[in-house]
Amino acid sequence: MRTPRTVLAVATIGLMLGAVGCSKDVTGTARPDPATAPLALSDDGFGIVAGYDDAPAQIEIFTEPQCTHCHDLQQAYGDQIAYYVTVGGLRVTYRPLTFLDQDSDYSATVANAMFVAAEPAGDATTTGTQFQHFVEELWAQQDPGGPAFTGEELSGIARDAGLPEPVADNVSRDQEAVDVDAMEEANYSLLYDVDPGSTGTPTVVDLETGEKIDLSDETWLDQLVAS
Repeated sequence: MRTPRTVLAVATIGLMLGAVGCSKDVTGTARPDPATAPLALSDDGFGIVAGYDDAPAQIEIFTEPQCTHCHDLQQAYGDQIAYYVTVGGLRVTYRPLTFLDQDSDYSATVANAMFVAAEPAGDATTTGTQFQHFVEELWAQQDPGGPAFTGEELSGIARDAGLPEPVADNVSRDQEAVDVDAMEEANYSLLYDVDPGSTGTPTVVDLETGEKIDLSDETWLDQLVAS
């Protein structure tokens, strides 16, 4: 994975995230085996949930695979998210969107791969921590406006993120794990309900309050977990 960011880098990216985004035209109980942080689908089937049900901080992240500001979010906070998911302090629901797809199915391909990664492959299952690392790698290798990742490329990203080999193999295959059009409609509707005046990505929601989190404060994640 990438090396830790400096405080200055986090602060700069935090301010940038607060200023602009992509739009449509530790507190917690330590676990005896933190590597088993669970992964599941949301009740509606259009979100992917990483972390323990009883995590004291619970958030929802609306993200678009071609959104450069979503890349910035993962670059600045991805490793922290993975840590808090691992130790039981945070539960995060990813809700992918695909509104930046124009002449390709780049975002749809990435979104579908995320749902494939959340499915068991025989006895092999992806943990919440591994999934978070997969998200980080997907956005680290982001190519907005470029061709969609091939199955082989997605499988390589999954392996680099530490996903189990059978799951990584499945990620490379052309299989539909989610109805992407229905996912886009459902997730965009939820995003619009959060902030109809500035509907864009990344949007992070505190599920306890239902409020959109101010990403311009670079300490937002630490404060949320500590509160």
